[in-house]
Formats: sequence, C-alpha cells, structure tokens
Amino acid sequence: MQRREFLGVLGGAVAGWPLAAHAQQPVRMRRIGVLVGFSAIDQQGQSLVKSFRVGLQERGWMEGRNIEILPRYAEEKLNRLADLAIELVRANVEVIVTHGTPPVQAAQKASGTLPIVFATIGDPVGAKIVASLARPGGNVTGLSLIATELGTKRLELLREIVPGLVRVAMLWNPTNDSLVLQFRETETAARILNLQLQSLPVTTASEFSNAVKAAREARAGALITTSDSVQVGQRAEIAKLAVESRLPLMGEFREIAEAGAILTYGPSRTDMWRRAAGYVDKILKGAKPTELPVEQPTRFELILNLKTAKALDLAVPPTLIARADEVIE
Repeated sequence: MQRREFLGVLGGAVAGWPLAAHAQQPVRMRRIGVLVGFSAIDQQGQSLVKSFRVGLQERGWMEGRNIEILPRYAEEKLNRLADLAIELVRANVEVIVTHGTPPVQAAQKASGTLPIVFATIGDPVGAKIVASLARPGGNVTGLSLIATELGTKRLELLREIVPGLVRVAMLWNPTNDSLVLQFRETETAARILNLQLQSLPVTTASEFSNAVKAAREARAGALITTSDSVQVGQRAEIAKLAVESRLPLMGEFREIAEAGAILTYGPSRTDMWRRAAGYVDKILKGAKPTELPVEQPTRFELILNLKTAKALDLAVPPTLIARADEVIE
C-alpha cells in the first residue's frame, strides 16, 4: 500500500473513532418515583399506574431502556406516606408522581425542590398545594379533579334516582384538606337544593360500620362516599354496608360503581394518570413545575349500577339510563 493510501485509510478510521465511542455510550437511565396511598394488590389502583406507564411509552420512555420506575404503596395507611416519600428522595428519583392531598403533602415535606406531579387531586388551590392553577409556583403541579365543584351534580343525580330524597349522609375525611373543602361545597349545594346533609367524618376503615349505622338511624335517604384513599380502598365494604342498610350509595369514580355503588359521577382517573405522563416527560426534558399550569379533567363519566338499583327496589328513570356512559347489569 502506498503511503498516501495508508494515510487516507488511517485518517478515515480516526475520524470514525468518536462516532463509534459515542454509539457505545450507555443511555442515561432516568428514575421516576410513584407514591400512592392504595395497596399494591388493588387492581384498580394498578390500572391507574399502568395508564401512567402507557402515557410514558407514548412519549418514548421505556422501562429498562431509559427509565426506571420506583413504586411505593402506603397500603391505605396514610401514616406511612411520609417515610415512603423520604425513601424516594433518598433513592435519587428525578420526579415523584402521586395523587390526592395527603400523598402530595408528604412528598412536599420530603423535598421542597424535587419536582412533584399529582395525577389527581381534589382542590390543589384550596388545599394550598399550589398558588393558582395557571401559576402553580414551587415544585408541584399536575391535574386537578375539581372535586369541590361536582357536589351539586352528584346531589342532583341522587335526587333523580331516589324519590322524595330529603336527607343525604356524606362520608369524608376531616384530615384531608381537599375533602374538607369538598364537604363544605356539598353543604352549600345541599342548602340550594333544599336537602339536609349529614356529616359522617371518618379517618379509618374501622369507623365505616358505625358511620353507616348512624346514617341509617338518622333516616338518611342516600349516602355519598368521597375520594379519600382509605374509602376508595375499602369501596367493596362500604358498598356492602350501604346495601345492607338500604342506602343508595353515590361515589366519584368508576371502581366505586363496580364495587356496588348505585351511581358514580366524576373525572376519568385512567385518563388523568395517562396525561400525568406528559408532565413527567416535560420535566425530564428540562421544564420546571412552576412553568407547567395545573390542568383540569377533560373526560367525565356517569356510571350506573342497575344490579344495585334492583337490590334496593329502585326504579331508575329511562332518561338517566340513556345518559349513563356505562350501565352495569
């Protein structure tokens, strides 16, 4: 080989070295923490986390390839949230995805700088989680359930299905700031609709039986359950107690109707967890939570359980059946 040819080959090889070295560099693995109040064996809860994973995949984030997801489950024991949040911070996650007021507050206490995304929360402004929907401020943003604005609609639906409804009892957790606001809003709605609202404050599953008994003894015509993680986790037990007490049960989310509530009306949490992946995508690409406005639901679901209506000997108006997004028979 002539000297000129040799130098040309050598030069080409040297020029290719940086490209080859670059191609061999490992992809940076990004760590995402998921902090939830429900149990690891809660199928509906797992479906929400699955929706979040799907949303990440749609944006090019694949587990084992460029992201690692670290889930932490409080198992319906809210006193575990603080330790689990600290555990995620110490694991050097780049963002924590969570839901509901208590988990978000636990994450905030664990770190005032780590980005936090709530997939669902009742009223983040009223609960002082964010400064405003348009300008969250701080290190937290996400999607609001605007649950405090849906009380009127739920009472109206109950009045449609329960003839002569006068008194409604409401299970709510007084330690959850969003639910305090939701209860107050429902009180206002009840006054406007000329209904009596019975307060049933509960913080643990062991209180449900006595609370439902109190509603029955006070001759409530219906029962409302809320988005508190303990109530959602114990939805089947609450639905059973309600049917045994001949109380039509209204809930917020699809899984409450699937567990036996006669009606549920609220945002699609599956859709919201999927949309939460969009926030994480932007944060991993450099955006700050304070730059990302809090979004509101775009999909609402009315789920009707005719099996429960039959068990309670209630005739459901055909107009309500026609309006339902899903009918359980």
